[in-house]
Amino acid sequence: MSTEAEAEPIILDDNELGTAEKLRTGCKRLLAECGKVIVGQEAVLEQLLLAVLARGHCLLVGVPGLAKTLMIRTLADGMALTFNRVQFTPDLMPTDITGTEILYDDKISGHRGFRFVHGPIFANIVLADEINRTPPKTQAALLEAMQERQVTVAGSRHPLPAPFFVLATQNPIEQEGTYPLPEAQQDRFMFSIRVDYPDEDEEFRIIESTTSGDRPALQTVVSADDILAMQNLVLRVPAAKHVIRYAGRLTRATRPVAAPGDDAPPVPDFVKKYVSWGAGPRAGQNLILAAKAKALLAGRTYVAIEDVRAVALPILRHRVMLNYHAEAEGITPDEVVTRLLHLLPRDERGAK
Repeated sequence: MSTEAEAEPIILDDNELGTAEKLRTGCKRLLAECGKVIVGQEAVLEQLLLAVLARGHCLLVGVPGLAKTLMIRTLADGMALTFNRVQFTPDLMPTDITGTEILYDDKISGHRGFRFVHGPIFANIVLADEINRTPPKTQAALLEAMQERQVTVAGSRHPLPAPFFVLATQNPIEQEGTYPLPEAQQDRFMFSIRVDYPDEDEEFRIIESTTSGDRPALQTVVSADDILAMQNLVLRVPAAKHVIRYAGRLTRATRPVAAPGDDAPPVPDFVKKYVSWGAGPRAGQNLILAAKAKALLAGRTYVAIEDVRAVALPILRHRVMLNYHAEAEGITPDEVVTRLLHLLPRDERGAK
């Protein structure tokens, strides 16, 4: 389907269009600044930025030594946002993240009472490093913060700074001493980003640059106000009904059992065979929000189906729960989603 046919009437006024172009240029500069420190991984950095613009959280999955933590730190440095890192360990308690109330004694007035001391979660960007190394009760301390942008301690609500993002890392190869994230918490992450090994040339540049005395200076190119303005613009980008329907049908196609009264095409046989649970409605919401951010970064004021397809893998891979048949045959969530993208018509009229 042509982009002209997918276009919606532009609802952004002249000032907003000018702001969109200014901030898009800022985002490109931000990615360029990150490229001074991070060799390769352009797709990972772009997905991180898309999640930031769409008010989402990210889970980075990769083996040790792939600069997952450095990527998050570098992105935060380029955005002039407050940043806190929390190293998740088996003995970490929920209050170590959210903060706690302490008893204080004012020696001048003689007043005694409780005072809330902020935990490290009170920052614009919170790096939850090795999130699967802490028990579920501590992992759950992030749930309210990720969904409601606040924490509740001793019955009092404490709003978190805006913008607010949780960027977590996870090592997929270690099982001993780890606590897999519950499905409900995985669903709170907009993206699950796979960080792969660099190619030969990239690895050469990594070794060369990190074993010398040169450390590139990173410039701050985007402010918190810029990010908030871009987030508001993302919500204003129009998405045509057939694009929203495509995102919904892609989400529904991941479910092994069709809902009663569902008039969509039958569930594919490979989904019935390999999938235990499919993605919920939050996946469809995230597909559209991330696609809007991607369209805006591309300089467009409408969402195309190709934008949805471009963000489908990182949004759906951690929401598709496979069964033992898939494990026995070595089938991965990425393979299931990729097959669905090839199978699903690209518009509501069924045109490929």
